[in-house]
Amino acid sequence: MPSKKQKSETAAESAPEQKPVVSNEEFEALKTQLTEAQAKADEYLDGWKRALADFDNYKKRIERDRVQDIQNIKADIIKHFLPVVDDLELALQNRPSEPAGEAWAGGIELILRKLQGILQAEGLQRIEAEGQPFDPAFHEAISQESVEGVESGIVIGVIKNGYTIGEEKRVVRPAVVRVSA
Repeated sequence: MPSKKQKSETAAESAPEQKPVVSNEEFEALKTQLTEAQAKADEYLDGWKRALADFDNYKKRIERDRVQDIQNIKADIIKHFLPVVDDLELALQNRPSEPAGEAWAGGIELILRKLQGILQAEGLQRIEAEGQPFDPAFHEAISQESVEGVESGIVIGVIKNGYTIGEEKRVVRPAVVRVSA
């Protein structure tokens, strides 16, 4: 004897399938609604993708600005130490010749190297100017002199060293130079 479940399955198999009856107008209306819904979904997806791309660009810009702000702060702080470096270098150029002065000069030299090491670790680099073509982005000319055997526009002397910071070579202080005429 077949169970109730088996009877209902065989009855469903033997019953003719009923197809919903939809008129052509209703079919076209449903087709139009489907097309409109797909277009709206595509529009929303496109808007979402644009918003996501805008957000990614925003995050990159914020990170780039943050790094730039850190570099600017470093440069501003380092700029205050450059006169100390200049003074120590000037003191070493005028070393005393007596033996007692040599020990003093050695100590000054150690202090200068330590300070320069700290500044270099923060990304500070000296602008190599002597013998280079004058570049107003990196050099500040205080005089122009005629020098035999040197073509015009070449740096012939450095009065005060210039420095850059970071990989983009942002000028902290331009080199003060003399240029050949």
